[in-house]
Amino acid sequence: MAEFERRADVVWEGSLADGSGRVSAASGAFQELPVSWSARVEEVDGTSPEELVAAAHAACYAMALSHTLTQGGNPPERLAVTAVVSGELGDAGLVVKTSELSVSAFVPGLDQAEFDRRAHDAERNCPISNALRGAVEIRLNATLES
Repeated sequence: MAEFERRADVVWEGSLADGSGRVSAASGAFQELPVSWSARVEEVDGTSPEELVAAAHAACYAMALSHTLTQGGNPPERLAVTAVVSGELGDAGLVVKTSELSVSAFVPGLDQAEFDRRAHDAERNCPISNALRGAVEIRLNATLES
């Protein structure tokens, strides 16, 4: 079994409320992205850890579903996946509560019931879902396009 590592770096300056940082991927896959507290709890420019988790979850799930469908003899022509990570800011601080995956797919040879079964199998085998499971509620909405 091949082991691997992926790395991201952040430089943060200032206090939580007034400071900001820049996150980058060691691979160079994306340019530095600004991060800040306000990007976590308000609608402002920049990204947040929760948005990056949503991106990772959507990408990982798309790969897991593609693999599941292909292994079952029905490779997808197209998968469109959205992940929405939700949380709340309360007395306990900032808490991530849910990651909701929505997938719309064009997969020849499947009906909605079989697509639902495979979509849920893929969610159970998605490494990012499994990293989140137990700490975050994971929801899945699967729609088969005709």
